[in-house]
Amino acid sequence: MQKVLATLCKIQHTDTVIDLDQALELANLPFHELPGLFAVASGVRERGFGRNVSLCSIVNAKSGLCPEDCSFCAQSAHHATNAPQYPLLGQEELVAGARAAAACGAGCYGIVSSGSGIRAGDELDRVCEAVRVIRTEGLIAPGASLGTLDQATVQALKSAGLVTYHHNLETSRSFFPQICTTHGYEDDVATVRLAKQAGLRVCSGGLFGLGETMAQRVELAFTLRELAVDSVPINFLDPVAGTPLGNSDRLTPMECLHTIALFRLILPHVHITICGGREKNLRELQSWLFLAGASGMMTGNYLTKEGRQPEDDRQMIADLGLILAEELLR
Repeated sequence: MQKVLATLCKIQHTDTVIDLDQALELANLPFHELPGLFAVASGVRERGFGRNVSLCSIVNAKSGLCPEDCSFCAQSAHHATNAPQYPLLGQEELVAGARAAAACGAGCYGIVSSGSGIRAGDELDRVCEAVRVIRTEGLIAPGASLGTLDQATVQALKSAGLVTYHHNLETSRSFFPQICTTHGYEDDVATVRLAKQAGLRVCSGGLFGLGETMAQRVELAFTLRELAVDSVPINFLDPVAGTPLGNSDRLTPMECLHTIALFRLILPHVHITICGGREKNLRELQSWLFLAGASGMMTGNYLTKEGRQPEDDRQMIADLGLILAEELLR
């Protein structure tokens, strides 16, 4: 324990970046030591981002009937859920969603489509045209999450003015076969690399509470560090009836905060956004997500579930003495 405390003390007063062994030690901290970990993580966040935090927002642009079998997903065609099913929204609806997100204080707007990927054709053309309009209006930075990419698709999105590409790895390489069998982990890694090589800002993170260990969460964080992603979204499982994980227990608020703090110390200079499941998992401790090291959160609704009202999120930020800032320059 003295070694762990010495590591925390060193981090608190320097720009030390922890290694794998140190991260695993911190992952095993006893409950009564967690407030000290949060304080250190909060200090690292403040050194990197000051008092600035940001909001992002998404639109469920195409819902349901996904051929992938991810065990947590309401939109998988392999599971019997009540998730909505509809084709890709029209360009006007996609642009209108961006305007609404900007009006709520979000700095980044993600167009999210179900399915394995999007390729040349009407759907890609529609997304690209919406991105062009959003970028031209300059109200908010356009992003997209459209599945795996090929070279032609990523270049089309980049040429249209896309700023951020979002593609979660979801979990660690060692645990991934337990949650998805219809594609390989390296397919997702390849998409992250392709988006980075194209010069896009890359947002990639995970979903926790799938049955993975704390060590496997650390493993994911180090994979993201190796890939040099720009932003890490952290989600917590909100079980969906009809999926294989529909009867799972939610994480405790302190376990969620422990995870956030670990990611902040492993990825000290990376923007960390808390997204799906925060309301149900963090409950009365939602405001602590910034004290544990997060630098942003998703506001408004998620893909198939309702989120918090943006005005409540903005009030929480103000109550903490933090400043709502744009995630990106428009």
